[in-house]
Amino acid sequence: MTVDGRRWLELRVRCPSAGDRSDLLADGLLAFGARGVEERGGWYVSYFDEPDDVGDFLARAAASIEKETGLSPIRVEHGWQTHEAWEDTWKRGLGPRRVTERVVVHPSWAPPKEVRAGDVVIRLDPGMAFGTAEHGTTRGCLRLLDGLVRSGDRLLDVGAGSGILSIAAAHLGADAVTAIEGDGYACEAMVENVDANGVERVVSVVETWATAASLSAMGPVDGIIANIEAGLLAPLHEGFRRALVPGGWLILSGILDREWADSRQRAESHGFSFEALDEDGDWRSGLFRRSG
Repeated sequence: MTVDGRRWLELRVRCPSAGDRSDLLADGLLAFGARGVEERGGWYVSYFDEPDDVGDFLARAAASIEKETGLSPIRVEHGWQTHEAWEDTWKRGLGPRRVTERVVVHPSWAPPKEVRAGDVVIRLDPGMAFGTAEHGTTRGCLRLLDGLVRSGDRLLDVGAGSGILSIAAAHLGADAVTAIEGDGYACEAMVENVDANGVERVVSVVETWATAASLSAMGPVDGIIANIEAGLLAPLHEGFRRALVPGGWLILSGILDREWADSRQRAESHGFSFEALDEDGDWRSGLFRRSG
């Protein structure tokens, strides 16, 4: 995807006093809205849309990361990259990955060398959208989805990002998937990924920020995938419950280990029963069922 004139703010953060807790900086960036984070020589690097006020953006980033991680002081630097230069950066290190026994994810420039009978192969170029098989939350959702999706299922994918989970659900047999994403750039990448995987008749991309009310109106559905930050999940639970058929399933992800107990309790207080937990590094993805 080439967009003339677009450039991205490269945000670099570090905390010299963090020691072996420096990986929390990645969590802080993700909580601030980063779609992905790269560790580079002690700095944690991510990319953002060009802000109107760079100084204000950097100050808010530092304050947000300090609050999220408890680390201080946060050192912040920034630079700029054209869209084309950024594309070259994120392509480095991305290759095919077998996430489950049958789910394989690969970028367009690196097809898998081995494809087995029955494999579900997903071609994915994320662009500026969050969602690759390189992130623990995405892998957790894919592992939970494999074996869960049934032929004919109608699903919602909340915070769909690159569309990877919607595409996987379509390949696993879902009849209809509504992929909900509020970021316009992510939607551009998602439409391209959906078309490249031949699932455009199954996956519908809806550009909007999800609310409890809007989710309720999109039901009834058999299952919901919600891979977004724990803080954003919290106000959506009533919408999840109303959108799901009785016995329908809910995957909650984007949850850090330290957030998991509260996240599980919140889901259970809204009428969901816990079924399974996927652990990937510091990230947690949980499977729940609507009770009654």
